[in-house]
Amino acid sequence: MASGGDLTLTILGFLGRRPMHGYELKAELAALTGHLRPISDGALYPAIARLESKGLLERHEEAGAHAARRQVLTITEAGREELHRRLREPTDLDISDQTRFFALLAFLSALPDPAEQAAVLRRRLAFLETPGSFFQKSGRPVKIKDEPDPYRRGMLIVARAASQAEQKWLRERLAELEPSP
Repeated sequence: MASGGDLTLTILGFLGRRPMHGYELKAELAALTGHLRPISDGALYPAIARLESKGLLERHEEAGAHAARRQVLTITEAGREELHRRLREPTDLDISDQTRFFALLAFLSALPDPAEQAAVLRRRLAFLETPGSFFQKSGRPVKIKDEPDPYRRGMLIVARAASQAEQKWLRERLAELEPSP
């Protein structure tokens, strides 16, 4: 979550579930994708300040567990609307980048309309169904059997298996969201 776009989404997503103080929020962010993209205080707290200045969240003081007061962050109605907009209208990068898509997926249930949830999942499925490869030769994707390097071949095998598993799940979830008449 290095970029401002997905950091905004995850901050709003977590605060959309419940109010939190900054330390709790940072712990939730780390639990979501911190092992892939750690969040520094130098990124988190300025992002919180920007969201607060835009009226998307507000802070208030509460008594702490040991008499120390702490700042609690709460999403505003405008923040909830922005969260829903970001979930409803993800960027192409939000759809194509697996880490960003998984961050989006972590909060997709916040969209109350199953048809809007399905539209996002359909975009991801369409992306995954488009032929592609990490490696190109003469402008065409390299096939697994044609890749001579064992490590690059391994990347292709793992990517294919992950893509097939995700496509299967997406189709199953879409069937649940859009049952046949």
